[in-house]
Amino acid sequence: METHYSTLSLANHTLHSIRYDPITFSPDDLLWIPHHEKLNRAIVKRQAEHLAGRIAASYAIKQLTGCIEVLKMGDQNEPIWPSGIRGSISHDNNLALSIALNNRDALVGIDIETILNEFGAKQIWQEVITLDEQKQFGDLPFSLGVILAFSAKESLYKALHCHVNRFFDFFSAEVIQITQNTLTLKLTETLAIFPVGAKFTLHWQQLGQQVITLLCCTSFKNYHQFDERDS
Repeated sequence: METHYSTLSLANHTLHSIRYDPITFSPDDLLWIPHHEKLNRAIVKRQAEHLAGRIAASYAIKQLTGCIEVLKMGDQNEPIWPSGIRGSISHDNNLALSIALNNRDALVGIDIETILNEFGAKQIWQEVITLDEQKQFGDLPFSLGVILAFSAKESLYKALHCHVNRFFDFFSAEVIQITQNTLTLKLTETLAIFPVGAKFTLHWQQLGQQVITLLCCTSFKNYHQFDERDS
């Protein structure tokens, strides 16, 4: 599969980017992945984006260790990061992103989504946010606000999953503030060690017709309130 590697920066963190052409994908490309047999029944789109995500993650790991390592897949389809490393992967519309930190206590979650049109946003908003959350959009276009909230909650899920180890939905956290480059979520229920009311500040940026959200905190131990501006 044809790919192009680059990096971009968000909140002083390096994001490793793989832009790929799914038309050039071949099933043999998956042989590079240790768990390729688990993907045999997946549709080609899923296979290509999974491969691109693993390539992006290998660059993120190489930046930390100097070695290429291909992530394995866990029982819940989660990526298994090397000992002492926390990271996250996301992919959307032929672009895969990954970030990794050499810090076992870190909370890391990244997500990228294509901004919906007004009709699409109106179709899903009630599954993602409440009316009170919508009030936080301010001057943001409705469609951008909806997908931004969606993406931020996806990033939160990825960051907390290794501690919570169960499914939680979009209403387990609520948007309480959006600024030009940050979004703050507050838990509406206790999730493992993270109590109801815990706050998480994510960074976000728009990349063309896509939006990226990033939750990246140095330690899960300060669980009462995560805020990168205080770290």
